[in-house]
Amino acid sequence: MSDVVLQTRGLSMAFGGLKVFNGLEFALQRGERHAVIGPNGAGKSTFVAVVTGLLSPTAGKVFLDGRDVTRTSARDRVKAGIVRTFQINTLFASLTPLESVLIALSQRDGVARPSLRPLKSLKPQIEEADALLHKFGLADDATALTQALPYGKQRLLEVVLAFALRPRVLLLDEPAAGLSTHQGQELFEQLATLTDGTTMLFVEHDMNIVFRYAQRVSVLAGGSVLATGTPEEIRSHDGVKGAYLGH
Repeated sequence: MSDVVLQTRGLSMAFGGLKVFNGLEFALQRGERHAVIGPNGAGKSTFVAVVTGLLSPTAGKVFLDGRDVTRTSARDRVKAGIVRTFQINTLFASLTPLESVLIALSQRDGVARPSLRPLKSLKPQIEEADALLHKFGLADDATALTQALPYGKQRLLEVVLAFALRPRVLLLDEPAAGLSTHQGQELFEQLATLTDGTTMLFVEHDMNIVFRYAQRVSVLAGGSVLATGTPEEIRSHDGVKGAYLGH
């Protein structure tokens, strides 16, 4: 089996006469943490939206483990293992973390909504939900209302919900948005430890986080992939320094 899990070939996206990117060639290696960076307006979030099926490209193809998923719906891509979080919090504020994770697991396993089934019939999902919350350090908050959680824990809960779907590729769109520098680093420290071995693609503006936690980095600029490499290679890339890093 190829080490490439997610790949794009000739991927282009335009909104009317506005070209966001053109002919993107991208490959995500199995098990790596890969960051996508670039100046504002470079198309990073649009790229994630196309890869996850929320937007259809104007040209090109998206492959998951060699299978063409370009015209597959966002829902079917989740089932296939492409799972994402969003830049803006999308949690159910009036539910508890335990309820939210239980719903995610029930949907994953194709069982009816928890409110429509006796709890004893959902024992495997309840046990797994409890284990996930323990793993990510949210067990003490399992029965608190989500809206009452500190924002950092809410962002972590989003990752738990995505992780509950057993992703083959986990995509995080600015997971540290709205967090302080310390909180963002703390979140990524947890992610690096707890999701080790999970193929992860993330968009992030904080270069300290990117260079500390990414194993490879791709830079979007001028409608294309300007460079891909290790953090050290990207730091020293003359074109990247001129176009984005500013030194």
